[in-house]
Amino acid sequence: MRTIRNIVLVFLVSVGWSVGQDAHQHMDMSAHAESNQTTQKMPDMRMSDQMMRMKSHSLLELLQQHATSGTDAEPNSTPFEMLMTTKRDWTLMFHGEGFLADIQQSSPRGGDKLFSTNWVMPMAQRKLGNGTLTIRAMLSFEPATISKRRYPELFQQGETAFGLPIVDGQHPHNFFMELAAMYDYKIGEQTLLSVYAAPVGDPALGPPAYPHRASAAEDPIAPLGHHLQDSTHVADDVITLGVTYRNTRLEASGFHGREPGEDRWDVDQGTIDSWSTRVTVNPAQNWSFQYSIGQLHSPEALFPSEDIRRMTASLMYNLPIRDGNWASMILWGRNQSLADGNVGNGYLLESTLQFLHRNFAWTRIENVDRTNELLIGENPLPLGFTERYFTRVQAYTVGYDREVGHIPHLSAAIGGQIMLYGVPDVLKPIYDSHPLGGVVFLKLRPH
Repeated sequence: MRTIRNIVLVFLVSVGWSVGQDAHQHMDMSAHAESNQTTQKMPDMRMSDQMMRMKSHSLLELLQQHATSGTDAEPNSTPFEMLMTTKRDWTLMFHGEGFLADIQQSSPRGGDKLFSTNWVMPMAQRKLGNGTLTIRAMLSFEPATISKRRYPELFQQGETAFGLPIVDGQHPHNFFMELAAMYDYKIGEQTLLSVYAAPVGDPALGPPAYPHRASAAEDPIAPLGHHLQDSTHVADDVITLGVTYRNTRLEASGFHGREPGEDRWDVDQGTIDSWSTRVTVNPAQNWSFQYSIGQLHSPEALFPSEDIRRMTASLMYNLPIRDGNWASMILWGRNQSLADGNVGNGYLLESTLQFLHRNFAWTRIENVDRTNELLIGENPLPLGFTERYFTRVQAYTVGYDREVGHIPHLSAAIGGQIMLYGVPDVLKPIYDSHPLGGVVFLKLRPH
């Protein structure tokens, strides 16, 4: 696995450099039906003097595009934008997103901070035999742009900073979010066999992670249910096998279950000690459903003897509209401790509307279980402490941004959002009855 890691890393550094030097064409990926055209560059790509357009008419075509992390899927009609160029038999692509955000929160537990959440994705594809080879990296500079290993977020939990539990804060992503190689082999017109190998990557567990799904694309803040729903999108030593027939996909993954360590610049490694399986169905152009279940071995550094069983289910809907797009998702995630049977659930509804080309409005509503770590805060855990889900919190977000200009191949937007919270009685002495937060930001995206 270490040899694979080194080969993939060296290759993707060179791909990223090539894309940065040569990406001068714009790709708009959507799923409006047009005639299928296959080239030796990528499946279903149209090329003109000005741009390339990738069209998705089915789940099989969508999966071969690999426009999101891991082997995740969204509705076929979901639009994506990338920079693209070609070199010999390779198609090179680049996309990403960056927010420069300032957050202000009320409540005795609230904080304020200027920080940046961000990621970039260089990718290379080529035809190989009767299939498509894809090499991809996902990189984030958050270890440098989020100081003190966290940014403030009321009621958020998960991972550690300086050996203490992160409470009321969100950790940065690792610099290497994904280093992956994929091969999709067509067995007839309606069947696809896929292999995914990643020293760092996203196993088949949960929906597309929040930084990479259209329904959350304008929101710079992590969902409170992240560690109940999609936190394994940065896992180590991932192997996934998948088979797709028509509009249905079955997958199974093996991976290392421990969450990333506090050194966010390195590539962790470990034995393949955890598993997951997922079924995805795209019954129509605008719909996508997934159900997944997995077992995570020792995911948390503070509780190394505890294994977790996770289940998730999500339904995504995407509607292309005139001069815009509307993407929505409902999501359920559940963690069960295999040590004591304690169960936590997280429910999410989020929706993002693009209208009149340059305008975006969104909302996120959550109802999530929280553990008794909230009572302790970011302090050393008492001797013999057992973490348990014990109460539930609601979070309500509304936001808006507007694109304000187009630097060549770069879109900029200015926006903001407000977060309101429903606080249970047991937490009101700590958080007050009606805490709230606000974020203003500048967003940059390849265009």
